[in-house]
Amino acid sequence: MDLAFLNPLYERPGPWASVYVDTSRHTENTPHERRLTAEAMARELAGQGAGEATCTAVRQALEELRHSGEPHGRALFARDGEVVLDPSLARPPQRDGADWAPLPRVAPLLELAGEDPVCVVAYVDRAGAEFELRSALGREDAGGVTGQRHPLHRTGTGDWSVRHFQLRVENTWEHNAAEIADALAVCQEETGADLAILVGDDRERRTVRERLPQRMRGMVAEASHGAGSRLLDEDVERIRAEHVRDRTAAELERFLAARGPDDEGRAGAVEGVPALVEAAREHRIEELLIRPDGPDAHREVWIGEDPDQLAVRRTDLKILGEQNSWAARADDALIRSAVTTDAPALSVAAAPDAGGDAPVGGLGALLRWR
Repeated sequence: MDLAFLNPLYERPGPWASVYVDTSRHTENTPHERRLTAEAMARELAGQGAGEATCTAVRQALEELRHSGEPHGRALFARDGEVVLDPSLARPPQRDGADWAPLPRVAPLLELAGEDPVCVVAYVDRAGAEFELRSALGREDAGGVTGQRHPLHRTGTGDWSVRHFQLRVENTWEHNAAEIADALAVCQEETGADLAILVGDDRERRTVRERLPQRMRGMVAEASHGAGSRLLDEDVERIRAEHVRDRTAAELERFLAARGPDDEGRAGAVEGVPALVEAAREHRIEELLIRPDGPDAHREVWIGEDPDQLAVRRTDLKILGEQNSWAARADDALIRSAVTTDAPALSVAAAPDAGGDAPVGGLGALLRWR
């Protein structure tokens, strides 16, 4: 998961209010229920020590969701009387909740907002393609491309003129396939889609896929629906889930291979809070791996004002010259360091059993250098 959208949360000091609410239930009583939720979250924050201005800002922001049609949920992060960030969720939280802490409680976003790829679906035929953008929030038209129209179909006889015509048909399709691939690559780049799904006949899908740029080879899936058919929501959800599982499995395999020492005894991956804290201080985290149910995720570490000021013990920060320090959850502290060094994070909760309990303790990282 690309964490760049979280940067505004680390441009200001804490403490922070972090709120997660479910908006997946829609009944005639929904506006009243959401008003009660807004009041309950504000009271919960106040009980944890949040100031009146911040509690009011959170309550008002949640009350504005009374008539929202969002299908899953919303997270809010507020401080000093202002909601700084309020991302929509890709799946509902298990329960509504609010936290008041030195760092924003962002780790749940890896499960609730991340690894739910936005897809561009390409409905391909020999005349061109239509593109549709699918995400957890619904679907929308994403344009398309129209290729050469004539000739497009073969004939059944075998004299010279017909063979010449059939060659022109093949040339037309080859040209159209290249145009479709180019347009799909542009659409993916402009929309930031994580996955491209090709829909159409076998040969048409294969021909377009072969012409896509190298950067897209790992983000393409195919659906064997015939020409003119449309993917159902459950089809897209299945393909997206398979893509997430495959990517998670690949990253976990890379982690397992990298944590073994090389010929000089150095590892390309680390796990456990002490090793991760050291890697974060040195800006060496290439990708952060988090298993949410791991015991280390909620382990206490100590943080300073800057993202690379963190330690296992409070006295360690003083040795590093940091006079102000606060206790924080290990997962949120490491995510802060990852965000400010442009490192992604990945939840491995959905990883296949091959990884066992890796990373040990639930926290691990691939390193930028050994």
